[in-house]
Amino acid sequence: MHTNMINRRQMLAGAAALSGLTLAGCASVPPPKVQPAPKPVQPYIPPNILAHYGPRPDERFPVRAANITDMDPRFYRQMVDDPTGEPPGTVVVDTPSRFLYWVMPGGRAMRYGAGIGRDGFAWGGRARIAYKRKWPTWTPPVAMIERQPELEQYRNGMEPGLTNPLGARALYIHEGGRDTLYRVHGTMEEWSIGKAVSSGCVRLLFQDVIDLCERVPDGSPILVRQ
Repeated sequence: MHTNMINRRQMLAGAAALSGLTLAGCASVPPPKVQPAPKPVQPYIPPNILAHYGPRPDERFPVRAANITDMDPRFYRQMVDDPTGEPPGTVVVDTPSRFLYWVMPGGRAMRYGAGIGRDGFAWGGRARIAYKRKWPTWTPPVAMIERQPELEQYRNGMEPGLTNPLGARALYIHEGGRDTLYRVHGTMEEWSIGKAVSSGCVRLLFQDVIDLCERVPDGSPILVRQ
């Protein structure tokens, strides 16, 4: 009798334990907490630099703010001690360093980050900025049309605009009184600043080429160092 009572109690205890396990197995288990991916840390850009690259709604074709967050800070527009040794009033393109300088009095220069011509499409030497144009028409050279037949439609010129390859401004380089076909012009391809990607021309961000054009008179000397 006593033994039967013990066995019965053991059976009831086992059934209760089994029932608990069964209920536990049916219960919803909260999913593990997934930590959100950390947001990339945005570099600190001084307010005066951001102001240089803000929108230009006053332009013939309103210009958006330049996204300079991924640019190397070296290529932000800034006043520096003049390293060129050239007289004030000279534009100097330091091709290896990807900088353009506007030489100023007092041993100072305004420095801009530049995109330059890729290998095989580079020009160098001394010449002059014959003239400048706001929102210029772009006419591809015949040799470029031969390399890129899809440009045939622009043989007589591409209308000004935000997608025009010359952008908001162009400075036309002449040597010995003849057009070299090379330009200093604008771009909004921020990734290209500091790179060798163009067909020989020197490119600055729209905001920078606008600033440069306001400083450089027609006829100014230009030196492009390779």
